[in-house]
Amino acid sequence: MRDLGVGFGYLVKGQRWVGAHGRWLGFGLLPGLVTLVLYAAALVGLLYGADDLTAWATPFADDWSSPWQGLFRGFLTVLFFALALFLAVITFTAVTLLVGQPFYESLSEAVDRSEGGDVPESGLPLWRELWVSARDSLRILGRVVLYAVLLFALGFIPVIGQTVVPVLGFCVSGFFLCEELTAVAMQRRGIELKQRLPLLRSRRLLTLGFGVPLTLAFLVPFVAVFLMPGAVAGATLMARELTGAGAGSGSGPGDPGSPPTGGTAPAPDRSGPASDVPRDW
Repeated sequence: MRDLGVGFGYLVKGQRWVGAHGRWLGFGLLPGLVTLVLYAAALVGLLYGADDLTAWATPFADDWSSPWQGLFRGFLTVLFFALALFLAVITFTAVTLLVGQPFYESLSEAVDRSEGGDVPESGLPLWRELWVSARDSLRILGRVVLYAVLLFALGFIPVIGQTVVPVLGFCVSGFFLCEELTAVAMQRRGIELKQRLPLLRSRRLLTLGFGVPLTLAFLVPFVAVFLMPGAVAGATLMARELTGAGAGSGSGPGDPGSPPTGGTAPAPDRSGPASDVPRDW
């Protein structure tokens, strides 16, 4: 259970890092603001055109009598917009990281540099980095959608569906959000997605301690924009521990990544609150 606090500590320390380096805070806000404007414009356009889109998709209901046509198409319109909003929430981080790839990679390098030791560089051209990020984001999105369908179906189970399933949903979202954020630092270290997932699973509580609180905060879009730079910084600090760059460092919940104390790193905690869920996370 200690790893939960350690993971949250990395999230806090990342926010403190960008707070102490104001230039990087402003630098890292730009991609989130651009993505927020694009998403807001898309959702507003969808809101105005949702009725027409529903009518186009249901020509068989043109001859239905009132009020059944209005009720049916109104229900589909609400469902369609809710689905679009859900997709916007779960893809916001991935799109922001893609838009801000050069920004966040520079931020991650600055965090590595401030912590001392090697500062890995991917050595890939920008177009190649964007391609790898987009490809991995689509793979993660596919996994998230599969889990969403599974959890949606489990939600109809009495009691469990209203208690355990929502908790599992936040855990799954937090795990994959953490994966997307740590990918910035791990890609520079040549660690691909198929290697990152087992690495994060080996410290599942650490990953959830970082990702779940951030997922809850990211439910508020404006909060997501302002937390993104610190989230990338904190994920870089966590990636250093996971990859051994910060081995031997004290990693208490209040001060992850503090100077070496001579102790050995704790053994990976392979337990987790949802160990019976499929092993993608």
